[in-house]
Order: sequence, then structure tokens, then C-alpha cells
Amino acid sequence: MNDKELQTVAIEYGEYETPIVSAMGKGDLAEKILAIAKKEGVPIYKDEDLVALLSMLELHQDIPVELYRLVAEVLAFSYWLRGMKPGDEKLKDRSF
Repeated sequence: MNDKELQTVAIEYGEYETPIVSAMGKGDLAEKILAIAKKEGVPIYKDEDLVALLSMLELHQDIPVELYRLVAEVLAFSYWLRGMKPGDEKLKDRSF
């Protein structure tokens, strides 16, 4: 039985110079964040270690340089799922 509390961290990139933490929560709030992400078609990437690191940041805080490589892997996964390529996130029309 897994009694570990669900924890989520959302990152956002495109409108910002660097990726930021756009949402985070534990328990019921984490469930709500996941439900909204799924409803909006946001790709879900599961990595408990990365979530633990990102959860130490403040909401809307830039991702530190030390985590760029890990976050880049998440963004690459997201791009691949949506048929995007690097740079597409900066386009105003995001109808992919």
C-alpha cells in the first residue's frame, strides 16, 4: 500500500525567459491540478525526484540553472507529445 501523499508541480515556459513554477500542491490540491491539466490536454510527466526538487521553489519562481537539464527533458517530452519543436512555445498562435 502506498501511503505517500500525492504532490504535483507544474512548470510553464514560452511567455517567460526561463521556465517557472506555475502551480504546485499536495493531496487534494494536487488532484485538482492534475484534473485541470488533463482537461486542458497538458502532458503529465511523472518524476517524484524532480517534483521534490521543484517543490522547494516558490510559486512563479524561475527554475534555477542547476535544474535546467532535468526541466529540458520534461519540455522535450511535452514537445514530442504535441508535435512541437523548440521555439514553437514562443509563437503567439499555439493551435498545435
